[in-house]
Amino acid sequence: MSFAFADIDSVRAGLSEVQYLADDGIAGVVYLAERLQKPVLVEGPAGTGKTQLAKSVAEATGARLIRLQCYEGLDESKALYEWNYKKQLLRIQAERQGEDPDGKGMWQHVEDDLFSEEFLLTRPLLEAIRSSEPVVLLVDEVDRVEVETEALLLEILSEYQVSIPELGTVAASRIPLVFLTSNNTRELSEALKRRCLFLHIDYPDLEREKRIVLAKVPGVGESLADQVARIVRSVRQIELKKAPSVSETLDWARTLVLLGVEHVDADTAAETVNILLKYRSDIDKALKEFASSDEEFAEPLATP
Repeated sequence: MSFAFADIDSVRAGLSEVQYLADDGIAGVVYLAERLQKPVLVEGPAGTGKTQLAKSVAEATGARLIRLQCYEGLDESKALYEWNYKKQLLRIQAERQGEDPDGKGMWQHVEDDLFSEEFLLTRPLLEAIRSSEPVVLLVDEVDRVEVETEALLLEILSEYQVSIPELGTVAASRIPLVFLTSNNTRELSEALKRRCLFLHIDYPDLEREKRIVLAKVPGVGESLADQVARIVRSVRQIELKKAPSVSETLDWARTLVLLGVEHVDADTAAETVNILLKYRSDIDKALKEFASSDEEFAEPLATP
């Protein structure tokens, strides 16, 4: 079996080429996931790059990305497979037109045909299992599904195979690289966790967030990237309903570049804070912090 990554350093280098700046912990888990053929459960605050990690691994390895977006009420027919009932009905009706008036023998003639590949609608999980090409399967926000759907995931990730009663067992010819993301809205089962490698992605440290801004925001200078990273880091230290995510840091940096800002003062931060924060109470707290800093805005607010 050939592997996309030779070692942990090659994981970091490969992800860096697609502008995902991975630390040693992230790179190490991705490397082990490929070698051990185990899924990765990625937890952490929203907007810290969990989903983007799977996308970037797919891009770096040239694999096809198959995404299952989880939501409350997701069931087997949307996650795994279902039969094309309308097409099956048309098939029966077409066959009936050529049968005797009483329809004798019609069902025996079409029974096997109705439950064949022609009538099978594959969903993300089955599609990933059946693929003969390299696949990265992203099961996004797995904590949103019910326990029954989680049990279905558990069965598939244990053996990488699916049982379709009418067709038999479909086993993976090539094990997909699987990432499950969770925002911790509910506790996942111990059984699911046991089958996964665990990765927690938190907000990046100051230097890494600065490098992310420099890599992802065209036209941003080093000084502005440093200010953005420091100010966002300080804002996160305020007691907020929702701290700004990395994606919101990038949106703020892009906004400042578009406005031609080279140095962020208290007024500029106050005028654009709605890009960083999305709750009125959080914005009010940040505005008080900005106002108290006044002319010395950059230094006190930037204190780690």
